[in-house]
Amino acid sequence: MDCPPEHEDVRPWLYIGVRLKAAGLHVPEVYAQDLDQGFLLIEDMGTQLYLDVLDESHANTLYSAAMDALLLMQTRVNSEDLPMFNHDVMMNGLLIMPRWFLGHYLEHTPDDNEWVLIKKAFAFIVGNVLAQPLCFVHRDFHSRNLMLVSHRTPGILDFQGALNGPITYDLASLLRDAYISWPDARVQGWVRSYWQMLCDNGLIDDEVDCACFQRWFDLTGLQRHLRLLGQFVRLERRDGKKGYLKDLPRIYQYVLEVARSYPELNSLADLLKYHAADHAVTQAPPAG
Repeated sequence: MDCPPEHEDVRPWLYIGVRLKAAGLHVPEVYAQDLDQGFLLIEDMGTQLYLDVLDESHANTLYSAAMDALLLMQTRVNSEDLPMFNHDVMMNGLLIMPRWFLGHYLEHTPDDNEWVLIKKAFAFIVGNVLAQPLCFVHRDFHSRNLMLVSHRTPGILDFQGALNGPITYDLASLLRDAYISWPDARVQGWVRSYWQMLCDNGLIDDEVDCACFQRWFDLTGLQRHLRLLGQFVRLERRDGKKGYLKDLPRIYQYVLEVARSYPELNSLADLLKYHAADHAVTQAPPAG
């Protein structure tokens, strides 16, 4: 790993990696380091991302292994001293959507009435996310950061941005992945399975039934996907990273489907659908 200190500080990656390894998770072994120059000699986990091998026949096995790893993170990794995934972090992430997706991609500037609608929807989403128990949050726990390895799958990458945040965040990243999608009934089955794992391990209270947990999962995923609608456009327009736009239709469909499921968010879905009418982003991607 070559991370010149003037461009990127590798210490957060090392700091979080030590915690994850101590919890029994498979992160790259660090064999040598030169922090002054930004060099690390680390374990080679190969080339097989989850995204490369996920298909109908392997999905249950691979997601089961990923959820086992996620449970270890949430039960064994202390996160109390990490930055908080708080109201301001969530709201700042959400505001990327109107600026970059509506403004730069759809070329629409929200008027005053639309801003009232948008902010009301955002407050509803954030309020529900803040109601959840806190735990270690990887922040990008998805198929491009999980590796199929010869032992202790998954190998886990890109954890330097970890936070103390809502208990469904990483599960939503995993099961409503920006890069691969599955039929909703199958996703709900995986969500029920993980809810039961959390109940069995005492991470959620008895009064949090599966319907409540599903709501947490939906709205936390929606917060993430609204941010990604704007972030992926920003990566393309500002940073020249062209590959991200091909995944916008999947994220857009996630946003519409979830927003349509909650009356408080129907107006937000209507706004997005109206301004994206006849746009390429409305073309639904294939399921995984």
